[in-house]
Amino acid sequence: MKGKFDALVSQDQPVLVDFYADWCGPCQMMAPVLKEVAQELGDKVKVIKIDVDKNQPIAQRFGVRSIPTLILFQGGEIKWKKAGVVTKRELTQALSQA
Repeated sequence: MKGKFDALVSQDQPVLVDFYADWCGPCQMMAPVLKEVAQELGDKVKVIKIDVDKNQPIAQRFGVRSIPTLILFQGGEIKWKKAGVVTKRELTQALSQA
């Protein structure tokens, strides 16, 4: 998974990674917001979800201690990171700066 993940976030296209867990209530609240933003932005940003229970090494590598945590990567670099529930407005603002 690590090699695939690194290749994915190293692209020029911004990649928003949602670190979540199925049992997490706030994560479930974020899901429709992420889906809406992904649909609106289309090819401008790629949104992927990483289940922290199944991918603990990746979550640990990026210091994910609470979920949901959203990290925006571009060219392999972290451009933005936020833990907790994020509003659609805050999310689109962060993505527009990428």
